[in-house]
Amino acid sequence: MLVGSSVRRVAVVGGMRIPFARGHGAYARVGNQDMFTTVLQALVARNRIAGERLGDVTGGAVLKHSKDFNLVRECVLSSGLDPATPGIDMQRACGTGLDAAISIAMKIALGQMDAGIAGGFDTVSDPPVVYPRSYQQLLLRAYRGKSAWQRISPFFGLRPKHFKPVMPGVLEPRTGLSMGEHCEQMAKTWKISRADQDVLANASHVNAGKAWARGFFSDLVVSEYQGLTMDNNVRADSTVEKLATLKPAFDRRSGMGTLTAGNSTPLTDGASAVLLSSEDWARKRNLPILAWFTHSKQWAVDYVGGKEGLLMAPAYAVPSMLKDAGLTLQDFDFYEIHEAFAAQVLCTLKAWESPEYCRERLGLERPLGSIDRDRLNVNGSSVAIGHPFAATGTRIVAQLAKQLSESPTARRGLISICTAGGMGVTAILEKA
Repeated sequence: MLVGSSVRRVAVVGGMRIPFARGHGAYARVGNQDMFTTVLQALVARNRIAGERLGDVTGGAVLKHSKDFNLVRECVLSSGLDPATPGIDMQRACGTGLDAAISIAMKIALGQMDAGIAGGFDTVSDPPVVYPRSYQQLLLRAYRGKSAWQRISPFFGLRPKHFKPVMPGVLEPRTGLSMGEHCEQMAKTWKISRADQDVLANASHVNAGKAWARGFFSDLVVSEYQGLTMDNNVRADSTVEKLATLKPAFDRRSGMGTLTAGNSTPLTDGASAVLLSSEDWARKRNLPILAWFTHSKQWAVDYVGGKEGLLMAPAYAVPSMLKDAGLTLQDFDFYEIHEAFAAQVLCTLKAWESPEYCRERLGLERPLGSIDRDRLNVNGSSVAIGHPFAATGTRIVAQLAKQLSESPTARRGLISICTAGGMGVTAILEKA
């Protein structure tokens, strides 16, 4: 049983991240710990909380070395916070950052703590490279040996195959298909055209480019890290015509593929974090409250049995969350829908517009309806900015909170993130 005096409002105080970098490039020589420590140090400095003890720091990564079992705590010890601040690692694929924020928010709301930091980090440039299980078992047999012969004899079984490294893959274990291959199937099911995907991808690049140009990210992104001063995947000069020249990335054989390198997220390195607190905690420190973190939901779908597309869980999570909040899909000024692939976003939007789908799959009397596309990912999203798996959630929370705080008329924003394993994580922020 959870114990708390009352449910309190949860404030989004601010967020920071490093520039996101295309994999195997600018951050090839650094890893998760250095990236996340840099973000925490920047967040602590900006909010003038050096030496303070926070209730918790929660974060995680999808790709992590086995030695990094307690990585968040290690980063906290170098962050400038009171060393008595605890840290915990968690992981829900691409929803990790948002789930970390939900975890912190719930503890604050229940009165278990007054302030905490949520974050995420991932690098494809420093992956855990392992060797075949047969080699592992050979080494363990030698390790368990009681005599000199028992420790030496297993090595006579060494073969060249034992030294072939096994790189981490991005395939779904249950299907053997990549996320891109799954999304290609979704695009076919929902009849999402290549042209529509390129239009959405182009908007992501153009919006992100404009946001960088007008300084929107200046207080959200560390000014310089490893030589980068901005996200290096953003193409401000992108056009639909340029995107149309790219070849299919996941269905080359049939020639019918619609997902390309241009309308899909690139493999990305990066880290982000957001500071959440109670209202009193923020007011006492004269820290701005950018938004309130009000609702959230997690969901999963049966993609293995073929009942649903791999990345369709947000289509279910959002209406359930809207019911909790007493809102409709049209009651939002901003929609931050993670662009794992442009096709995923378009499939989700089309599902919400479908009377049959909403009735038969979501159990709704009427469709959720359409959204105003001019309110979608207004400062760019993952196709342009990049997608360091676990870091995307808190990148979006910080970005949306700032959008709400700067708008004289906006009231609330919706966050939707699809993840590997057929899951989805969603949230609502409201203007402070």
